[in-house]
Amino acid sequence: MRTSKLRSQLLSFASLSAIAFAANPALAQEDATQDSEVSELEEITVTGIRASIMSSVARKRESSSIVEAISAEDIGKLPDASIAESIARLPGLAAQRLDGRANVISIRGLAPDFTTTTLNGREQVSANNGRAVEYDQYPSELINGVVIYKTPDASLTSQAVGGTVDLQTIKPLRYGDRAIVVNVRGEYADLGALNSGTSATGYRASVSYVDQFADDTIGIAIGYARMVSPTQEERWNTWGFPTDNPNADGNLVIGGAKPYVKSNELTRDGFLGVLEYAPHDSAFRTTIDAYYSKFDDEQTLRGIEIPLSWSGAQLQDGWTASDGLITDGQFNGVEVVVRNDFVKREADTIALGWNTEYDLNDNWRFEADLSYSSVERVESNMETYSGTGRGSGVGATDDLGFSIGANGVMTFTPGLNYADPTLIQLGGPLSWGGGLEAAGAYPDSNAQDGFINAPETDDELYAIRLSAEQSVNNDFLSTIEYGVRYSRREKSLLDKGYYLTLKQYPADLPVPTEFLLDPTSLDFIGMGDMLSYDALALFESGAYVLTDAAESELSRTTNSWTVQEKVFNAYIQANIETDLITGNVGVQAVHTNQSSQGFAVQVNSTPNGNVVAFTAVDEGTKYWDFLPSMNLSFNVDDSNKIRFSVAQVLARAPMADMNAGFSLGVDNTAEIFTGSGGNPQLKPFKTWQFDLAYETYFGDGGYASIGGFYKEIQSYPFSSSEAYDFADILGPLSQIVDNIPDNGIPNSTVGRRDFKENLDGGKIYGVEFSTAIPFSMIAEELSGFGMLGSASFTKSEIIDPNSGSEITLPGLSKTVINGTLYYEDHGFQARASVRHRSKFLGEVATLSLARTLVDVEAETIIDAQLGYDLSEVGIDGLSILFQVNNLTNEPFITYYNGDPRQTRDYQNYGRTFLFGLNYKM
Repeated sequence: MRTSKLRSQLLSFASLSAIAFAANPALAQEDATQDSEVSELEEITVTGIRASIMSSVARKRESSSIVEAISAEDIGKLPDASIAESIARLPGLAAQRLDGRANVISIRGLAPDFTTTTLNGREQVSANNGRAVEYDQYPSELINGVVIYKTPDASLTSQAVGGTVDLQTIKPLRYGDRAIVVNVRGEYADLGALNSGTSATGYRASVSYVDQFADDTIGIAIGYARMVSPTQEERWNTWGFPTDNPNADGNLVIGGAKPYVKSNELTRDGFLGVLEYAPHDSAFRTTIDAYYSKFDDEQTLRGIEIPLSWSGAQLQDGWTASDGLITDGQFNGVEVVVRNDFVKREADTIALGWNTEYDLNDNWRFEADLSYSSVERVESNMETYSGTGRGSGVGATDDLGFSIGANGVMTFTPGLNYADPTLIQLGGPLSWGGGLEAAGAYPDSNAQDGFINAPETDDELYAIRLSAEQSVNNDFLSTIEYGVRYSRREKSLLDKGYYLTLKQYPADLPVPTEFLLDPTSLDFIGMGDMLSYDALALFESGAYVLTDAAESELSRTTNSWTVQEKVFNAYIQANIETDLITGNVGVQAVHTNQSSQGFAVQVNSTPNGNVVAFTAVDEGTKYWDFLPSMNLSFNVDDSNKIRFSVAQVLARAPMADMNAGFSLGVDNTAEIFTGSGGNPQLKPFKTWQFDLAYETYFGDGGYASIGGFYKEIQSYPFSSSEAYDFADILGPLSQIVDNIPDNGIPNSTVGRRDFKENLDGGKIYGVEFSTAIPFSMIAEELSGFGMLGSASFTKSEIIDPNSGSEITLPGLSKTVINGTLYYEDHGFQARASVRHRSKFLGEVATLSLARTLVDVEAETIIDAQLGYDLSEVGIDGLSILFQVNNLTNEPFITYYNGDPRQTRDYQNYGRTFLFGLNYKM
C-alpha cells in the first residue's frame, strides 16, 4: 500500500509537470528552483487515459482562475480524433457540427464569436467572416494540451465574454527526453461513396520528434500531420413552409426543397516546429515556435431542386394535414432543376511566436513575446443546372406525390426518370437569371445555366507583449505583474460571383458522353437515380461563358469590406499566496482604434438595365475600456477549495457587423433615404461576471465540483437604427450615374441607417456540475475503471430595447451533459463518451461566407474506442486503436419558426470507423 501511495504521488507530480511544459508563456512562470524540481520529475514517463486525467485535474486544481483542461495521453495522442470534440466534452462547453465534424465551440451558452482562441497564449485569427476559430484547422496530433479560461485575470489580454481557449504545444526542454512517435489510422465512412468519383475511405498519419542537444540546453520538437478524411452526407433541405397556398386551406405546406447527397474529401497538412534554448545556471530562456496548416476541402454535391408551393406547381385535393401541417399529398406540373455542383475550399493558416524570459535577479523577471497569425481562405462554390428544357414552362413536368416521415424528411413518388440523358439536358430549367438580364448581358432571364460563388478572406494579426514580474514575498502578496501588449489586426472579405451561361445558349446541350458518370441515387427521398456528370471537368473544358455578378448585384459590393483594429493593453496584477487564500486582483486598460472600409451602393435604372453605382466609405472610432478582475481561492483544507471570481469582460463584435458598407435606398412611405449594412463604430459585447464554485479533490485524479455563474450584460449588439446624413454619399453617387430615379426622392439628405448598435440589457446565468471518479477508490477490484461527467444548465434573459421582446441568445443550449466511462489496465484501453446539448440557435454558413441564425435540434453524440499496448506481449512501443465516431448515427437537424416539424435541414452523416497504430521510440 505504501508503494501504491508513493506511485500515486509521483504520478500526480509528473502530471502537473506535463501540463506545465505546455503552459501559456505568460502564465507559466516557475522560478529556477521549481524548474530544477520539474526537470527531476520529468524522468518519470506517464502515459494513458488516467495520466491524462490526472494532468488535467492537477492543472484545474493549481490554477488561480476557474479553468477546464485537457492533457494529451502522450505525444500526438489527444483523447479524441479532433481538438473540438475533446473540448466539447468539458463542463459548460458544446460543439456545433459542420460536415459531420465538431467545428466551433460555445462556452457557457455564448456563441463561438464571443470566444477567443489562442495558441501558446497568442491570439489566433479565423478563416470565416467572424472571430470564431474553426478547430478543424488544427491537427489534434500536434496539440499537447488545452486550457479553457472561464474566468479571466488582468494578465489574460486575449479574453472574451464566453471564455478563452488556449491550445498548447510541447516544450522540448521541459519534456526532457528524446522521443519519436508515429501514428497511422485508416478511416471509413459507413454510408459508402454516395457520389461517383468519390471515396468513403481515408487516412491520418503523423510523426513527431522531440530531442535535446548541447548538454540539454537546446531542445527541438518537430511534428507533421496529414489527414485525408472522407465525409458522406444525405441532406434533406427545404425552403420553408408557407400558409398562403390557395389549395391548402391555410395549412402549412412545403414551399420547395433542395435535397442532395454530398461527398467531402478533406485534406489537411499540418506542420509544427519548436526551438528552445536555456543555458545551464542561466536566468535566460528563449523559445521560437512555428505552426502551419494547409486545408483543402473538396465537395461533390448532386441533387434535385424541387419548387412546389413557390412555383407554378398545383397542390391537388386529397391531401392530409396534422396539426396545421400538410404531411401527405401531391403536386402536379412540377418543374425541377437537376444539380451537379462542386465546391473547393482552401485555407492556409500560419502562427509564429518568439518568447524570451530573463530573470534579472531574485526579485525581477522580464518577458517579451512576439507573435504573428494569419489565414488566407479562398472558395469556389460552383453550381451547374440541367433539366427537361430551358426556361420556365418549357419541357416535361412531373406529378410528385409526397409524404413527410417521422424524422421530418419527405419522400416522393416521381413520374419521370431523372437519370435519362435524353430527357435531362444542360441548361437552366427555371428563369433565375434576372441579374444577367438586368445587366444587359443577355436579352432574357433564361440564360443562367449555373453560378460560381468565389469569396476570398484574409485575416492577419501582429502582436508584441512585454511584461515584468516583481517578487514581493510578504505575508499576503507573492508577486506583482506589470505588462503591455499591442496588436494590429486586419481582416478583409472580397465577395466575388459569376453567372455561368452555356456557349450554345439559347440551345440546350446534352451532357457530352466523356463527362457522364454513373447515376447518383436519391433513394433516401424516393426520387430514384439522377443524371450525374463531372461538373468540374465540364467547366474546365470551356463549356460556359462567365459574367461578373458584381455588374448587377449590389450585395456583392456591400458584402466586400476591410476591418482594422489597433489594440493597446496595459495591466497590473497582484498575486496573492497564503496558506488560506491564493488568487489575484488587477485591472486592465484597453485602448481600441478601429476602422472599416466598404462601399455605399445603389442600383439605378437605365435604358439598358440596372447599373450598380457605389462610393467608398471609410469610418471608425476610438475608445478606452477598463477591466478590473479578482480571482480568489479559499483553501478550506488540503482537499477542498472555494473559488470566487468577479471581472468585467469584453468580446469584440464579429467583423462582418463592423463593415462600413451599406446599400442605399429610399423609404417611399417616410420619404427618406435609408441605408442598411454594418457599423464601423460597433463596440464590444461587455459584461460584469460573477463566479462561485466549490471543488473537492480525492484519490488519484479524482475531483467533484459545483459552481454557479452570473453575467450582467452592459453592452450587447442589438439591431438598431439612427439618423444619418447621406450628403457625402449621395454626391459621389450622383456623379457616377446621372439619372438617379426621381420617383419619391426625399427633400433632405438626412435619413435612416439600419445596423447593429451597443445597448444595455439582459443577463446570463447558470450552474455547472463536474466530476472525475477513479473507481479504485470504491473497490480495489475496480482498479483501472473510472468515469468523467459534467452537467451544465444555462439560461438567458435578454430584452431587445427596440421591440421590448425577449431574444434567444445564439449558441445557448439550456442543458449540456457530457460523460465518459473508461477502463485502462494490463495494456487494454477502452472508452465510451457521450455529449448532449439541448436545442439552440446556431449560426450556419450561407453564400459568400455570410451566416444566418437557425434553430438547431437537440443532439446526443456517442463515440467509443478500444486500444491495446502490445508492449504487454513483447512488442515495445507499439499500440493499436479502434475507434467509432457518431456511434448511433445522430443527424444534424435545423428547423423553421421554432417548430421542429418544419424541417430546414436534416443532415445524415453516418458513422466513421478508424483503425490505427501508434509507435513510440
